[in-house]
Amino acid sequence: MRRLAWLALAVLIGLGAAAVTGVRIADATGSAPYLLATAALLAIGLYGSTYGIDVAAARQDRRLIVTAVTVGVVVKAAVIGAALALAWQDPLFLLLGIVVAQIDPLSVAALLGDDRLSPRARTVLAAWSSFDDPITVVLTVYAAAVATDALGLDHRGEQGVHVADGLAAYAVDLGLNLLFAGLVWLVWRFGVRDRPRWATALLALAAAVAVWQFLMLGLALVGLFLRPAWLERLLPRITQGALYAATVLLGLLLIGGIALPQGISLGVAAFAAQILVGWLLTRNMPPADRLHLAFAQQNGITAIILALRLEAQFAGVVAVVAPAILVTNLTHYAANHLLDRRTPA
Repeated sequence: MRRLAWLALAVLIGLGAAAVTGVRIADATGSAPYLLATAALLAIGLYGSTYGIDVAAARQDRRLIVTAVTVGVVVKAAVIGAALALAWQDPLFLLLGIVVAQIDPLSVAALLGDDRLSPRARTVLAAWSSFDDPITVVLTVYAAAVATDALGLDHRGEQGVHVADGLAAYAVDLGLNLLFAGLVWLVWRFGVRDRPRWATALLALAAAVAVWQFLMLGLALVGLFLRPAWLERLLPRITQGALYAATVLLGLLLIGGIALPQGISLGVAAFAAQILVGWLLTRNMPPADRLHLAFAQQNGITAIILALRLEAQFAGVVAVVAPAILVTNLTHYAANHLLDRRTPA
């Protein structure tokens, strides 16, 4: 709850700065510096989310984890998007459903010391929350590319593309991300694995290429093996810094207004979709673990930065997503507080 309060303060700082200075970041959302900055923040968050995964433990539940971060993400996004697109008669919610379909790994990290979660549930939740982020990033990028053509959304910037072209581009991009991660792995495995300084240089180069070419899924995969030891203590601080920087930027954009009713409905829908998907996918786990995984939905750095990226194409995205993040996290706090009171320690 304290972390949520600090994030709210960061939003207010950004909002206050925009009000006092008159700076309108919205006018620069399509610029190269803005897009590179948001890509860099996203890269930090995605690499940080996979750096700490216990790969050996995750292998034991690999089928559940893979299903959760692929089928689960798509189902959650579809449930959220379809329900709200119908309710608000606005196809933009089909896109916003993807933006909030992931579980924030930074928030999850704070839960992993909870004794009410079994070691197996902790591993599943950590891997789920880490890998659904890059999946939603890739989905969002190409859903946005086809949205203007397929859904007739108002947009600013580049013209949309046909659905078939978008799906082809999605497949090509997925292949490029896998190729990128594979090349980095080869260099690491046969060149710098036992050379810490060279491994650090390789990570810096990989991160720069990932930001430049927006190979976010590839960088997340790199986090599974390229892990300089010196980063273990610093990475949480770096990631938190990226989160607060993104949140201040979110506040700067909120000077244009907040769509509170739409945001509340998006936040509640995101939490409800996780209950549905989490309960269905964990049917072979103990009841207590199933409940905690079903109530695990939180949004954070990835949802924030995806909103910042989409604002460059669709005006008003931040106005909806910002309150949605707050509502989702408050709902998580209240629901888990009640669950913990009813569940024996």
